[in-house]
Amino acid sequence: MENVQPGDGVLWADSLKGDAEAFGVLYDRHRSRVFRHAYRLTVGTHDAEDATAAAFFELWRRRERVRLVDDSILPWLLVTTTNIARNLQRSKVRHRRLLEAIPRNSTFEAELDPAYSNHDFLMTEKVAQALTVLKPLDLRLVSLVVFEELPLAVAAEAVGISPGAAKVRMYRARKRLKAALPQPLPHVHSPALKGDPT
Repeated sequence: MENVQPGDGVLWADSLKGDAEAFGVLYDRHRSRVFRHAYRLTVGTHDAEDATAAAFFELWRRRERVRLVDDSILPWLLVTTTNIARNLQRSKVRHRRLLEAIPRNSTFEAELDPAYSNHDFLMTEKVAQALTVLKPLDLRLVSLVVFEELPLAVAAEAVGISPGAAKVRMYRARKRLKAALPQPLPHVHSPALKGDPT
């Protein structure tokens, strides 16, 4: 007979009672998905690993305020990961500006270029930069609907808005991204980004 794992709700309740094994199961269950999500937004393995670790740290640190959506902890983790990735990117931009102010030769400049891998979830720096035009709430919503392919209603609940408001925000976000990008997002097809909000 197949060993059926309990749902996130049961595991989270057990975690809150101090069951480290239950928290470990949640980590094992969602770590890969959180990492892929972080990688899309940070475009780097090290940053994605840092964002993943930080998301699970925040899950425990803010445990009294965590809300499950459809008996899943994943939407909360993905929203938190988006926020962490955004902050990491801001730090990298500040760091890059500092480095650009320092005179250097071409050899040193080449050493600064990150060696990105060819994972199928790779996002170009141009796309990552385009995402910075979105407001924080819109970035969370787009991340959940477009990259994680969550239903619009689930994503809306995860970020704390109504499905109707989410539909309008997705429409506006699509327009902003279209203006910021010369071509559509790579290998992303989402009905929520097509058409208008009516």
